[in-house]
Amino acid sequence: MADIQQMSVELREGSGKGAARQTRREGQVPGVIYGDKRDPASIKMDRRLLERELHQGGFFSKLYDLDAGGKRQRVLPRDVQLDAVTDVPIHVDFLRVAEDAMVTINVPLNYLNEEECEGLIQGGVLNVVRHEIEVVCRADAIPQSFDADLKDLQMGDSLHISAIELPDGVELTITDRDFTVLTIAAPAAKVEDEIAEDEEALEAADTESVAEDEEDGEVDSEE
Repeated sequence: MADIQQMSVELREGSGKGAARQTRREGQVPGVIYGDKRDPASIKMDRRLLERELHQGGFFSKLYDLDAGGKRQRVLPRDVQLDAVTDVPIHVDFLRVAEDAMVTINVPLNYLNEEECEGLIQGGVLNVVRHEIEVVCRADAIPQSFDADLKDLQMGDSLHISAIELPDGVELTITDRDFTVLTIAAPAAKVEDEIAEDEEALEAADTESVAEDEEDGEVDSEE
C-alpha cells in the first residue's frame, strides 16, 4: 500500500493570468485538480509547502490527499511549472485517481553499497543512465523507490533493469529490451592516459616502419 501524504489547499476563485498573478503575490501557487471524469477545480496552495515537498524528492510518485474546501481528493502530482529565472514554482497540476486506477509513473532509484563497490574503490565513476524507472501499477500500490545494489560491480560493468527487483503488480513500460540503468566508468584521466599510450605506441610503430623502409631503400641503391 502506498503511503498517502496529507496536504491542505484552498479553492481558488477567478481564472486567467490576472487572477494567477494575484495569487502569486499573496505567496501562494495557483493550480488545478482534474481527471476522474469530474470538472476541474482551481486551487491555490502555500508556496513554501510546495517547495518543501519538491525538495524532499519523489514528488511525482507520491499520492496525496488534498483537503480542498472541506472535501478530500486523492491525487497524483502531474506537473509543476517553474519560473525560468528564479526556479520558484508558479503553477501545479494534480490528477485525481481512484484507488484501483492504473497509473503510469516514474519511480526514483536508490543506489546501495556505493562504499563497497570495487569499481568505485578503484577510482571508477558512477555514470547514472536512468535516475527514474517508468512503470505501470495501481494507484494504491506505487513503490516509493527501487534499489540498485552496486556492491559487486567492477570498473567497466553495467547494471541492467533485470537486476532491479520489482514488486508484484508493477510492470515496466519498456519491455522489449534489458536496458542499462547505470555503469561504472573509468575516470576521464585514465581514459586519456590510455589514449596517450595508444598514440605513443602507434607513433613508435610508424617511426620503426619508416626506419625499415629507409634501410631497405639504401640496400636497393647499393645493388
